[in-house]
Amino acid sequence: MLKLSSRLDAIKPSPTLALNARARALAAKGVDVVSFAAGEPDFDTPAFIKQAAIDALHQGFTKYTATAGIPELRQAIADKLWNDNALRFTPDQILVSCGAKHSLYNVFQALLGPGDEVVIFSPYWVSYPDIVRLAGGEPVIVETREEDGYGPDPDALHRAITPRTRAVVINSPSNPSGAVLSDEALRQIADVLEDHEEVLAITDDIYEKLLYTGGHFHNIANVAPMLEDRVVVINGFSKAYAMTGWRVGYAAGPKRLISGMQNIQDQSTSNPTSIAQKAAVAALTGPKDELQKMVAEFKARRDLFVAGLNQIPGITCRMPEGAFYVFPNVKALLGRRYKGTELGDSLRLSEVLLDDFQLAAVPGAPFGAEGHLRLSFATSRQAIERGLERLGKLVSQLS
Repeated sequence: MLKLSSRLDAIKPSPTLALNARARALAAKGVDVVSFAAGEPDFDTPAFIKQAAIDALHQGFTKYTATAGIPELRQAIADKLWNDNALRFTPDQILVSCGAKHSLYNVFQALLGPGDEVVIFSPYWVSYPDIVRLAGGEPVIVETREEDGYGPDPDALHRAITPRTRAVVINSPSNPSGAVLSDEALRQIADVLEDHEEVLAITDDIYEKLLYTGGHFHNIANVAPMLEDRVVVINGFSKAYAMTGWRVGYAAGPKRLISGMQNIQDQSTSNPTSIAQKAAVAALTGPKDELQKMVAEFKARRDLFVAGLNQIPGITCRMPEGAFYVFPNVKALLGRRYKGTELGDSLRLSEVLLDDFQLAAVPGAPFGAEGHLRLSFATSRQAIERGLERLGKLVSQLS
């Protein structure tokens, strides 16, 4: 019998990808599925970005590039980080990879040894713990509370850090909660990290442009300059530019770490796709009109979604400040019965919604937040209204 690596025992398939695939399979069979599962914009990639890729094809730009990315893209990223974020990185401190997930994978492969620890705040993106485990590390979960706006408790963070801690992961705006950490919350995290010189701050900024507060995006390096030399910025093009399938992300951080990450990428994927890199340059240097329209539409959908959820008995939903997810609290529904069967957890609730109501909703448990659902509003307003109707229909049938 074929023997597989023991590292597979430590990880689980992504529930978001699995549920989205199941919903698509049903839709392909002609089933009228409303999907709130997708973690990608429903907008098309802007035409000028696609044209840059077409031009690259016609120019024969189809060969290998430098592993770390083409010089003009790394410079455009450095310029973006300075102009948008007031963070000064040189191109040799930047590694372009096949998506932000790949960037995170490279970080942990270069950073962690067996048993090293990474602090992750819950609720968290489902892939963080497993990417840490694949590198031989141990995720240490620090819970945050909905009533606190999912801001971390600095005392809990302090208790979680041990001599084995190598990094703390910060994701704001957050997947799944849509929460945006205030400057004060970021300073409190920074105050704890200041006493631990060997601990990196990894800030996943992939949703930075999808912000609805009216303010300017800040990450931990903006509010705590004393940490600048041990902050790793993770970002990419998937969310802000509707480029999920193009697979381009990047990391910016200490030169020694970035060099180690490049060595890993040298021996795994080599460079990201050449034409996708040209498209990414266009995204950073081109007009922002399409981005602004997308954010305005997402905000309108968010408002519609939250209002509708809060009208359904047994469901409460805080207003997310960023990203394109709502994260309603459905604890009052769990333990109730549907067709004589108890809805024991958020997974069972999601299964019933998909099987009987053709509504794809991701359970909160894999995000470290049982009693919630993650619902994406990267879909039309009409789909949101239909989905709310189906969710309300289920609730009305519970006993």
